[in-house]
Amino acid sequence: MITLAIQAGGESSRMGRDKALLPFLGRPLILRVVERLAALADEVVVTANNSADYAFLGLPLFADLEPGRGALGGLYTALHAAQHPLVAIAACDMPFASRALFEYERDLLIETGADVVIPSTVEGSEPLHAVYRRVTCLPAIKDALAAGEWKLIAWFPAVKVRTLTPAETARHDPQGLAFLNLNTPEEFRQAERLASNAQIFRNREETTPNPQGASRKTGAGGREG
Repeated sequence: MITLAIQAGGESSRMGRDKALLPFLGRPLILRVVERLAALADEVVVTANNSADYAFLGLPLFADLEPGRGALGGLYTALHAAQHPLVAIAACDMPFASRALFEYERDLLIETGADVVIPSTVEGSEPLHAVYRRVTCLPAIKDALAAGEWKLIAWFPAVKVRTLTPAETARHDPQGLAFLNLNTPEEFRQAERLASNAQIFRNREETTPNPQGASRKTGAGGREG
């Protein structure tokens, strides 16, 4: 019913190389994003022009249908490639992308009949962590490209958009990390520290002593302004 499309292969000019392939805690960043989100989808695809670099993922790879048209062209490619009526779009450089938030977006899109459900914060909306209805969004994006538009949300007036308020978004992303994207080596290092600290906390939380002193496992719990 839903395709997860990971947008990869950007210029990464400030990083100096393809950031999706840089090691994040010892593994390619894009692999972390895929593993965080894959369970929500019936299909996972990756949009990237340098497809050979992503062959290790073992996923369907799609080059831009509209080369040189930036993020809007990438969105068009992702929706065109998808085999399911709903498409969750995620950027490759969001190491804390939220499956729970995507699931809420998906359910709300189904319940309301919206064509797009997009989260927002006080800094703006997040089209690269949103869910789209393929049949209505694809032609609207195509028209926007033909009209020479570049802005990722330029076509929104042509469809029914449900924007999550910052408060709604925060309920499903209480730490406020889902949209953190990495553009510089320092941001990479900071995100790795955050991820490492979160893993240490989870490990401590999952293993707690019982009254007899033995241990037991507990359950683990591209911005537009």
